[in-house]
Order: sequence, then C-alpha cells, then structure tokens
Amino acid sequence: MKVLVITGSPHHQGTSALLASEFIRGAQEAGHQVTRFDAAQNKKISPCMACEYCRSNDSQCVFIDDMEIVKPDLLEADMVVFVTPTYYFGMSAQLKTVIDRFYAINAQLQAKSKKALLLVSAADDTEEVASAMKAHFEKLCHYLRWENCGTLVAHGVYYRKDIEQTAYPEQAYQLGKSI
Repeated sequence: MKVLVITGSPHHQGTSALLASEFIRGAQEAGHQVTRFDAAQNKKISPCMACEYCRSNDSQCVFIDDMEIVKPDLLEADMVVFVTPTYYFGMSAQLKTVIDRFYAINAQLQAKSKKALLLVSAADDTEEVASAMKAHFEKLCHYLRWENCGTLVAHGVYYRKDIEQTAYPEQAYQLGKSI
C-alpha cells in the first residue's frame, strides 16, 4: 500500500513529529511504501484564493508552489495520514492550507478509494480539546469518500519529553503496523 503522511508542525522534533515517525516505522515494517510531506518544514504553499482558476484549467491551481511536490503522492496514495499538533482546538494552519488546496483536485481525490487516519498531539489533557478537529476530519473523509480509519489523540503532551513518557508513540507504531 502507498501511504502518504502529511505533517503540519513547525517543530521538527516535537510531539506530533514523534507520532508521525513511529507510525511510519510501523507502516514500513509492515511492508508499506511511505512518503512523508512536512508541510511546515520550509515548504511554500499558498492558501486557496477561491479564484476558480482550477475549474477552467484542467484542475491546475493558479499557484505553482510546493503543493506540486505532494500532489502526485496524494493522488497515488492508498492512504493519507494527517499529523498535527492542536492549535486553538484545530489543526495547524500549515496542514489546513494543504487540505484547502485539495479543492483543485477534488474530483480526482473523490474518484479513488482511499483510507485516512488522523494523528494529533495536544498539550491540554481533556478529551474535548480535539473534538472539533475530529469532527472536521470525519466530514473531510465523508466528502472525499475516503474510509475513516480513526484518530489517535495524544493528550497532555506539551513537550517531546512528555510524550516520550506515554504509550502514545507505541500506539502510533502499532497503528502503522496494522494498516
């Protein structure tokens, strides 16, 4: 299976980066081909401007930027894994910008059956901290006609040392092995 992992944290060694790395390790050990796209790591992705250029230009966005790097992997993937820290009860702006740019290729994304997974880290230790993000992910999967394979939310993990002391990295690893 071809798996695309899209991360949205500017912290290269942060809590969500650890979740991504452990998921990838498990998926690769299970024999899957994994590509990682770190949207917040020196990538230039312009936000969708709703200009509709893509509607009259064969799904080509008006912006030629680093979305061109991830687009082929996104279209070919059998599974897309979104990984993000929680920013004010939602995903990072960097990840949301990538998702907003799906607009130009909606029909292509809806045409191929895919699986999707959401991995989240949150400093807050309450369940409701990720409820809006989980709802958004569920609606995204429904709209794109992708199979929602679930969500892992790591609560109470502000710093990397916090998450390293939990079972969350192992859970991410096991998710990767189980896909």
